[in-house]
Amino acid sequence: MNAIQITDRLAIAAQPTVEDIARLRAQGFAALVNLRPNGEEGAPGDRIEREAAAEAGLAYRFLPVSMGAMTDADVDAFRAALAEAKGPVLAHCRTGARALALHALGEALDGRMSVADIGALGTVHGLDMSAPIAWLERRLRSRPEVKGFFDPRTWSVQYVVTDPATKRCAIIDPVLDYDEKSGQTSTTNADRILAYVAEKGLTVEWILDTHPHADHFSAARYLKEKTGAPTAIGDHVVEVQRLWKGIYNWPALQTDGSQWDRLFAEGDTFKVGGIDARVMFSPGHTLASITYVIGDAAFVHDTIFMPDSGTARADFPGGSAHALWQSIQAILALPEETRLFTGHDYQPGGRHPRFESTVAEQKRTNPHLAGIAEAAFVDLRQARDRTLPMPKLILHALQVNVRGGRLPEPEDNGRRYLKIPLNALEGAAW
Repeated sequence: MNAIQITDRLAIAAQPTVEDIARLRAQGFAALVNLRPNGEEGAPGDRIEREAAAEAGLAYRFLPVSMGAMTDADVDAFRAALAEAKGPVLAHCRTGARALALHALGEALDGRMSVADIGALGTVHGLDMSAPIAWLERRLRSRPEVKGFFDPRTWSVQYVVTDPATKRCAIIDPVLDYDEKSGQTSTTNADRILAYVAEKGLTVEWILDTHPHADHFSAARYLKEKTGAPTAIGDHVVEVQRLWKGIYNWPALQTDGSQWDRLFAEGDTFKVGGIDARVMFSPGHTLASITYVIGDAAFVHDTIFMPDSGTARADFPGGSAHALWQSIQAILALPEETRLFTGHDYQPGGRHPRFESTVAEQKRTNPHLAGIAEAAFVDLRQARDRTLPMPKLILHALQVNVRGGRLPEPEDNGRRYLKIPLNALEGAAW
């Protein structure tokens, strides 16, 4: 194995053998990063490399990446793997080119390397950097800028969507932290977003939810208090309010959507800075789900997941697999280069969190969509949904989220209480 030293902390290589991995500790390495997806030609696979690394006393990270589908999340995961290592790292792919590309793109996104520098770095090490250069140039042309914040407790992805020309932004699907075991709430995730907004000197124009979430509390109310920005959601939220008003036996619940500053209908338009945005009604996962199309980016919430994860469930009260299919078809009718940002990532196979794809990639590789007709999709979706337990927070979260992220009012002892109906969701898998 011929390792190429890139920095004091990083060396890259083509595919090592198990014997090569066994010698890495003696050569001074503390960690191994494997960038090759399972099943890639000539790759021994995550399990074999993980076991070899453990035997050699190395920390190990599996970050499966293909150059054609690389995203900011991959660059961030690579940077995090280097930062967390307790010493020098060997990162490998098939030839070393992906490892060098991830390093160079991280340097470029942090402002330490230009497009010309990336080309020169590739020349020095005999590796073709045309693909990462093209990636960076596409990214620089893309509008808006999108920063994803992954919450591992709920598998949720929150977004700050920015017009770089005006430094005005929208926050999409923010999480208010909640521990159902202790009943504690926290603003850790929301404060992380606010810290990013402050660091970048951004002005928050909108706080947007795509639907009333069943697996986390919305931080929309908290962020409105902190920023003064208006909150918004789809206008069909009133149907969800009426549905859950009955489930919770909640006569006092207002079901007119007045808990938000704006209710968006299909086709409504608005702006994030100078970037045009519009709303698509995307029911199926819930009665009220909408997609925000902002510039060349679409925030598709819980309709489509990453291509290796399929699509979202449609068995919540008011859900419909038929409606979900129609919503997905409308999303896939967007231009093929449209960037799609999903609302959750469940990290199949133990890979790092990923949440950005394109229309073209979804059409080509998502097993729930590629070459599938509506009837087959509905059968597949309904069969899978019958096996899924309800989200553990659904009965906790909906009574907060149908009120725009407002917690219940304090009672006469100063404490707030959630109300959990028993046997309201009969037939759900345990």
